[in-house]
Amino acid sequence: MTYKELFVHHEIVRKLATIQFLAYFGTWFSNVAIYSMLVDFKANPILISIVVAMHFIPGIFLSPFSGPIVDRIDAKKLMGILMLTEFSMTMCFLLIGSIEDIWLLLIFIFIRMSASSMFFTTEMTLMPKLLSSEVLSKANEIHSIIWSFTFTAGMAIGGFVVNVYGTNTAFIIDGIFFLLAFITLFNTSIEYAQESHHENMWRSIKSGIEYLKNNKHLFHFILLHGTVGVTSFDTIVTLLADYHYKYVIAVPLAIGFSNAMRSFALMIGPLFISRYLTKERLFYIFLLQGGGIIIWAIVQSDFYFGLIGLFLTGFWTTTLWSYSYALLQERVEQKYLGRVLAYNEMFFMLINASTTLFIGVMALYFELSFVTILLGLIFIVMAFYYKNIILKL
Repeated sequence: MTYKELFVHHEIVRKLATIQFLAYFGTWFSNVAIYSMLVDFKANPILISIVVAMHFIPGIFLSPFSGPIVDRIDAKKLMGILMLTEFSMTMCFLLIGSIEDIWLLLIFIFIRMSASSMFFTTEMTLMPKLLSSEVLSKANEIHSIIWSFTFTAGMAIGGFVVNVYGTNTAFIIDGIFFLLAFITLFNTSIEYAQESHHENMWRSIKSGIEYLKNNKHLFHFILLHGTVGVTSFDTIVTLLADYHYKYVIAVPLAIGFSNAMRSFALMIGPLFISRYLTKERLFYIFLLQGGGIIIWAIVQSDFYFGLIGLFLTGFWTTTLWSYSYALLQERVEQKYLGRVLAYNEMFFMLINASTTLFIGVMALYFELSFVTILLGLIFIVMAFYYKNIILKL
């Protein structure tokens, strides 16, 4: 089934894609504003990495609770509440005026990303309930392509808006997109069989953990998908803009264009790769991902060559993310989908947060190129782990 056929024959995919587009576009708009603001405040690498990590930390702590909530509450109602929460916290970013307000910024990011993490889990739990397994992987790819496109457009246009009109304008535009996404959700019909749950919250959490214990093979797929979280390069891109690129181009534009180039590759990668992808060939995608990151490490100090390197880092990532996610989704009973995917999100966010903090600490003592090479080697190791262990499950 082609992407066009999927949109034509599955209205719910089309509607959810529209909601994703609006919500994600706004998110990347404000990210450029946040990172540019940190550079303006003269924040050090550790503080920058903490702010970046705060985008992932909520998913770590809330996942044990978000899973049971997602399995219990009607998806449309829950998604609406979460989207309004994201809108409210985005508007609170307007209160940040100096580096002394960073603690407030961290609180607002924590609340917004808590809602965002649960929204993502809700959506990814909903998809297998609405779609057959034969189109699920394709729907995941559409989700990834939308994420990548909005990342591209959001970062590029956001960088321009921040450079010309300032951070507050970007935050307001961000909020508008969240409101448009909420209106679209309100006018979307989502029908599925909601399973009744008689367990209390704690029992529900415990049964989800017991299910994972009794299906230990799922941990391998959670690890496989979590490895993609190592591509959390926001701290590196921000530091490169501060250390090297500001002599070539304005910091907001450097951050925006750098992320836009990588996300452009994220967007078009599946269009070339997915038709040839098999479980056996996934091994080579992991190798190519690691190789792309190492090439970027070698050329990243030069802004223009760095853009080419970033393209190579992103070309394979979307396929890795969507395919590894589908491998996990297909192996989980629907009754436990919300809880298992929430734990998967927890681990994924843990990898993201750990990566950003690792980069921040290592950047104090080593060149960014050396740190980047270490991240690339992780994918090469995972390629052989996948080939020799996971493929045999």
